[in-house]
Amino acid sequence: MTEDDTVDREEAEGIEYGIEDRPPLGESTVLGIQHYLTMVGANIAVPLILADAMGMPGDVTAQFIGTFFVVSGIATLAQTTFGNRYPIVQGAPFSMLAPALAIIAVVTAGGVQGQPDWQAALLQLQGAIIVAAAVQVAMGYFGLVGKLRRFLSPVVIAPTIALIGLALFDAGQITDTDQSWLLLGLTLGLILLFSQYLEIRHRAFRLYPVLLAIGIAWIVAAVLSVAGVFGGGHPGHVPLGDVTDVDPLLPIHPLQWGTPEFTTAFVVGMFAGVLASIVESIGDYYAVANLTGSAAPSERRINHGIGMEGLMNVFSGVMGTGGSTSYSENIGAIGLTGVASRYVVQIGAAVMLVAGFVGYFGQLIATIPDPIVGGLFVAMFAQIVAVGISNLRHVDLESSRNVFVVGFALFVGLAVPEYMANFADPIAFREGIELAATIAPLVEAEPIAGTAVAVWIEAIAQALADSVFIIGSTGMAVGGLAALVLDNTIPGTREERGLAQWERLTEDESEFDSAWDRWIGSSRDGD
Repeated sequence: MTEDDTVDREEAEGIEYGIEDRPPLGESTVLGIQHYLTMVGANIAVPLILADAMGMPGDVTAQFIGTFFVVSGIATLAQTTFGNRYPIVQGAPFSMLAPALAIIAVVTAGGVQGQPDWQAALLQLQGAIIVAAAVQVAMGYFGLVGKLRRFLSPVVIAPTIALIGLALFDAGQITDTDQSWLLLGLTLGLILLFSQYLEIRHRAFRLYPVLLAIGIAWIVAAVLSVAGVFGGGHPGHVPLGDVTDVDPLLPIHPLQWGTPEFTTAFVVGMFAGVLASIVESIGDYYAVANLTGSAAPSERRINHGIGMEGLMNVFSGVMGTGGSTSYSENIGAIGLTGVASRYVVQIGAAVMLVAGFVGYFGQLIATIPDPIVGGLFVAMFAQIVAVGISNLRHVDLESSRNVFVVGFALFVGLAVPEYMANFADPIAFREGIELAATIAPLVEAEPIAGTAVAVWIEAIAQALADSVFIIGSTGMAVGGLAALVLDNTIPGTREERGLAQWERLTEDESEFDSAWDRWIGSSRDGD
């Protein structure tokens, strides 16, 4: 490697605290809470969507939300300590929401043992997540996912990361017709003011732009709500009375809803959601490395990250939530605040773990109006898009094949999910493509009709259709897979694709120390 090729992998412009830095405990606590505030909107939205679909009672919903935060805290601690050791918050995945809603729709309609209630649906959901996640564990720790890295070039990673942000441009908190542009604009304006214009004036503006913006906007919304300006139906209304309308301590524990139940068709559908989550997580790993000036993740780091996500998905199934995955919102916060400390994220995770048992906490977080969350999303998702595009600096942009691959991946990553949005859930998608009529000749054939083979044909067809819907609804999965196939089949040199340059920027396999290496392997080395 020549001197010109040497890359400073310890420092990146704008990073206040690197991955290995440990700010003072008090400062780390505040910074950690800020990291978590960037994802509370999504981490509350997922359980609320699931609870509404299941018809879950209000008192149970509060415990359901609290469980998500407990799982998020434990999963984050596990990933940052034993997994890939990147400073990424783990939380409820939207990529697994579609199959979850499909399972709930079938069960609540009496499709399983004739039990149309929320508990039966939740137990089936838990079973599907546990089994699908067990396969994810095997894929990670047996090295199957990491082997994919050799096929990933900047031409693939750039649109995949960009689509993490672009795919969320139409989030309800941003585009709902019932919107408070005053609050959204205030939140976004404050974030921009603190993180871009005033960051050189005072260190607090650089470190706490998200916390300051959300706090100020929430106070304004609360004052206007108390004054009657924001009435009960206003999108910016803060229902302060709801904060104390919940049990102070929530009895969260494993198998709290009962023993999980297992149905093969549900497991297959959920695994499609897990695959979409894996694609998104790999993009997140590269985004964090890029933002922090670190080397691109090695095969071992990716394997340990995905393996740990699988373990935490199994844990989430045992606890009774909707899964766990890397959170892109947290990555956007790193770009805005310059805080990439693993220690900070771990402190924040510990706080959220404890707070998840406190009923008042969940209710207080739930009072943050959607327009405030929307303003936060605009700033963070824009940051993620820019991080993705920046990977193209390693490739030859005068190459027509590179331009085509990136453009095609971005286009289909937005267009295909938009088409899938025409269908409310996988069941509606099956009806839309007339699946039943398509497979009817096979199912009703004389040697097959009424046999176990007919049942299996129908189950496999439904699983395939559900998989197409789930993956097709996930922009980064569609765009990433499209770029992966095209970049590895269209002729192009390693220099043209950016692989030659990227090899110089990728960490060596020996640079990543797993938990086994650090705590067990090292002691054996000394024997």
